[in-house]
Amino acid sequence: MEITAFENSLDFAKNLDAQDKLGALRDEFYIPDGMIYLDGNSLGLLSKRAEQTLLNMLQSWKNYHIDGWTTGEEPWFYLPEKLGRMMAPLVGAEPEEVIITGSTTINLHQLAATFYEPKGNRTKIIATELDFPTDIYALQSQIRLRGYDPETHLISIQSRDGRLIEEEDIIAAMTDEVALILLPTVLYRSGQLLDIQRLTEEAHARGIIIGFDGCHSVGAIPHYFSKWGVDFAVWCNYKYLNAGPGGVASLYVNKKHFGRIPGLTGWYSSRKDKQFDMEHQLTVEHSAGAFQTGTPHILSMAPLMGSLEIFAKTSIEEIRIKSLHITQYFMQLVNEDLLELGFTLLNPTEDSRRGGHISLHHEEAVRICKALKANNIIPDYRAPNVIRLAPVALYVTYEDVWKTVQVLKAIIHNKQYEAFDSQRGVVA
Repeated sequence: MEITAFENSLDFAKNLDAQDKLGALRDEFYIPDGMIYLDGNSLGLLSKRAEQTLLNMLQSWKNYHIDGWTTGEEPWFYLPEKLGRMMAPLVGAEPEEVIITGSTTINLHQLAATFYEPKGNRTKIIATELDFPTDIYALQSQIRLRGYDPETHLISIQSRDGRLIEEEDIIAAMTDEVALILLPTVLYRSGQLLDIQRLTEEAHARGIIIGFDGCHSVGAIPHYFSKWGVDFAVWCNYKYLNAGPGGVASLYVNKKHFGRIPGLTGWYSSRKDKQFDMEHQLTVEHSAGAFQTGTPHILSMAPLMGSLEIFAKTSIEEIRIKSLHITQYFMQLVNEDLLELGFTLLNPTEDSRRGGHISLHHEEAVRICKALKANNIIPDYRAPNVIRLAPVALYVTYEDVWKTVQVLKAIIHNKQYEAFDSQRGVVA
């Protein structure tokens, strides 16, 4: 889309929707009538294809029973590799560099156990103070398992303003004491996109292994992990990739590391043709498949297959174009209508630094989120006072965005939020 200046009107929003190249893909998803869903950066919507591929997998279990591992339209034994091949274009990887397995945290443990090899002076790990907590817990655990103290061996890059991390501060911490770096591609609160290529180059220039947590970017932002030489990455598939609640996760390992014995091994780490030989000597698979451990979760993988079929109907680059454009639109409406009502934009405004969601700060964020839900708009709340709103390119419209801003105005002007308490839910 060529439009760079936006009018603040419903007709203009509808005109943008009429021009949207991805607009037809919205029909792939189940969207309740009257609902505006802006929480796809926490849990993506169910698609009709994901529903069908799950039903198909149940049918294969019904029809083929144990033989479903090797027969039928989608033999289960080869499903992690097939889905890895389907996923690879979304992260700029070669097909054998991606595997669908485990959960994000388990995959973090796997790859930290593999690539964190403290030797001599190099014993420390770099992360940031704004990381999602599970990343920090996993790194602390791996440091303790090596006999070190996380208080001294986990370097936490501090934010200058409480919302962003500067690449220069990360690079300055890349000393000869660092053995491993793990960073988010996109910071989950503010939506800041880090410069993955630059950070990878700087780490490698200093002989440091570097990996990324792509949970808040894969499916919304193009990555080129192979081209950039990223050592490893992990991500979940239930956010922008719409694989369903608790859906199986993914990992990437650069092919230069193939043949390396994983830190955590299991029978699925074995070469496929040797897996059922039942030998007690592991023959390591020469692909990202080596970083699996146990039997794959077939029924959890099935919806992901249908979702990836939708991504194959477009490209991650086209998705990014729409995502940047609709977040630009969202930010302009916020600047025009909401800043005087106590809202502050937390996310970066530059396209090169912004992920797929916008973040708003407001002292009444908890109650505002409850009021939004009462108006059939689904946001995401993050402590202490952050409202995250994700206009997911595949199913959120410009009209949705315009209406959301109008509702936010009404919630403040009419003090609708005062009808709700300020206690967040157990799950936020």
